[in-house]
Amino acid sequence: MTGQALPFGWGRIARLGLVQAALGAIVVLTTSTLNRVMVVELALPALLPGALVALHYLVQIARPRMGHGSDVGGRRTPWILGGMGLLAAGGFAAALATVWMATRPLAGTLLAVVAFTMIGLGVSASGTSLLVLLAKRVEPSRRAAAATVVWLMMIVGFAVTAGLAGRLLDPFSHGRLLAVTGGVSLVAFVVSVLALLGLEGRAEPSTAERPRPLPGDAAAASTDFRAALRDVWADARARRFAVFVFISMLAYSAQDLILEPFAGAVMGYTPGESTSLSGVQHGGVLVGMLLAAAAGSRWRGRKLGTLRGWMVGGCIASALAMAGLVAAGLLGPAWPFKPTVFLLGVANGAFSIAAIGSMMQLAAEGGERREGLRMGLWGAAQAVAFGLGGLLGTGASDLARLLLATPGAAYALVFAFEGAMFLLAARIAAGSGTHATAPTVVAPTSTRLASASAGNAQ
Repeated sequence: MTGQALPFGWGRIARLGLVQAALGAIVVLTTSTLNRVMVVELALPALLPGALVALHYLVQIARPRMGHGSDVGGRRTPWILGGMGLLAAGGFAAALATVWMATRPLAGTLLAVVAFTMIGLGVSASGTSLLVLLAKRVEPSRRAAAATVVWLMMIVGFAVTAGLAGRLLDPFSHGRLLAVTGGVSLVAFVVSVLALLGLEGRAEPSTAERPRPLPGDAAAASTDFRAALRDVWADARARRFAVFVFISMLAYSAQDLILEPFAGAVMGYTPGESTSLSGVQHGGVLVGMLLAAAAGSRWRGRKLGTLRGWMVGGCIASALAMAGLVAAGLLGPAWPFKPTVFLLGVANGAFSIAAIGSMMQLAAEGGERREGLRMGLWGAAQAVAFGLGGLLGTGASDLARLLLATPGAAYALVFAFEGAMFLLAARIAAGSGTHATAPTVVAPTSTRLASASAGNAQ
């Protein structure tokens, strides 16, 4: 960092957290509220919103290109604000498309495709550059803790938006849907603008201020996206970490869409009881995130682990929790199901926040002004994994039910496969080369955010 680029303190980290909360506020409306309206109020096939959500993940393969653009420009704020503007416009357009579907299904669907593409591109531009700004301007000892604070604020954004929007949407009407979605999108964008005012400064000299490279000069390649991408992919650590992110997030997301059906079909849960599992699991995720971030605190003069250790340990613990779900599938209601789901959440939260801290660490260590490209590569791997995870989990469970006589055994087979993916991810993480010590978290800040969101996490 240059002399002008001073490290961010907790106040500035919290301001970036506000931007992440604003991002989450728009996304939660488009991926959950509009999903429900399409299926319930409009009686459209569930495949339609599922495909639209998958589309918003698919277009996030653009993350590396956008990260590279911010590398070349030298500043992240324009990309964050541009992404938030595109996301806000896409969120409102998605609501408008949903309303159109009631009277003009084809036109509404076509607009929805455009809107969810905008949402995916907006998330790509803003989310990637926000993480890079954290990686560049937060001291190494605070990186995972900063990621925890930012992610907890995003969860708060999910919870607050879902609660307020739910009350404002009743009694439901198309006009209310447009007003609420437009209001949330506008407020989220304004909050982002205010949070970013004067935050970054001039972190790096812009490309225009540098001497123009001669043709064939190695420096010229820094502005060539394909050449830069080849160079980053040639880095064994960056490539290995991308594979780790893809496999671990594939396993993480594959159980999302089958856990509640499993609870109903095998464990005998009512719809209300199975829905409450989301709160149990995400409560565990919050606990795991806080544990991983607080692991830098000293106990008897010793650090409580490294980022790599928490990634490996979290993936192994996730595999053990999946083994518990296998046992639940074979034993049925006799198995302590809710504690298993809570422990799965703890393990998932621990490895995911350690993975985010490792992303920041490796991006900052990469040099060559390619932090955005590296972060974009890993973000794209995560987005593709999330897009495929739901399809993999539901498809595998359907296939297993066709091949096996009992639903419990079918689900157990799928859970066993996901546990094997977590073990493979742990093995890859063990060789990732991320040795950074797990950083210290400022407990009062994180604890307040966790307590505010633990009961309402999506």
